[in-house]
Amino acid sequence: MITLGIDTSCDDTSASCVKDGKVLSNIVFSQVFHSKYGGVMPELAARDHLKNITLTVEEAVKPVGFDNLDNISATYGPGLIGSLLVGLSFAKSLSYIRNLPFYAVNHIEGHIFSLFIENKISCPFVCLVVSGGHTELVYVKKRGDYKIMGRTLDDAAGESFDKVARMLKLSYPGGQAIEELAEKGNPIAIKFPCSKLKNYNFSFSGIKTAVLYYLKNNLNAEITDVAASFQKAVIDSLTNTTFECALKLKANTIGISGGVSRNNKLRKRFMEISKQHRIKFYCPEKEFCTDNAVMIALCAQHYFKKGIISPFNIKANSRVSLIKN
Repeated sequence: MITLGIDTSCDDTSASCVKDGKVLSNIVFSQVFHSKYGGVMPELAARDHLKNITLTVEEAVKPVGFDNLDNISATYGPGLIGSLLVGLSFAKSLSYIRNLPFYAVNHIEGHIFSLFIENKISCPFVCLVVSGGHTELVYVKKRGDYKIMGRTLDDAAGESFDKVARMLKLSYPGGQAIEELAEKGNPIAIKFPCSKLKNYNFSFSGIKTAVLYYLKNNLNAEITDVAASFQKAVIDSLTNTTFECALKLKANTIGISGGVSRNNKLRKRFMEISKQHRIKFYCPEKEFCTDNAVMIALCAQHYFKKGIISPFNIKANSRVSLIKN
């Protein structure tokens, strides 16, 4: 089975072909021009997707040819509504023209499936999906069967990295910029608090505000220490909450995915605590942590094999939940 996957949920135009779980292609056009604005400009992102989508899909399909595709998939949400509409509309049109089954994929579920790209993971397990737009702690009972244990109540972890990076006059995206700066700083120089909430939920608006006031009150602050201390506080919040949840559920496997899971310090900390508790730990290769169409195609293949397809009237949904009602 060869599945074409398309993802245009934010600012990357991505297409991929996957054959029975094996990656045949992975084409990503990144919209680097957003860096000068300090964040993604939704209208400009959608326009750039329109420019790139045809070429991206053609490049992705080159290794197999359109005639050998068995089905087509695309992200329908959550994400930026204008961006989602480009990829979803293109995929549905292509599916209709070529008379191929179509499946609309939830972006969060795609990130969960990114763990399966090069790993053999047995369910159940606890998965932390952590990115610029999402921070959700999910109990994966089996593929397609999930329970949300906790989520951010305000800023996502990646969003807080972007906002703090702006305060420090660093480039966008902020996660990589702060990680590089933090390498030169002392992570215990400043104690930035991260809110401890009930029910495995997260909050990152408080630490963002704490950094803001610290910089206002300490005009000569060493920004390397600010970056390192901020990063440590966020990582501590993510790891502590995830392992508290996993131990409560008696889960012997943990996975992390999403753009923030590229962070080396975060990956290292998860590995260290996993060894302490004798818990298996998995994360995708870095190229599959950020938004990509491989995870979309892989997720869709799971549903195609079960005989499940999506109706053509399914709409883009910027706030759709992982849990189907």
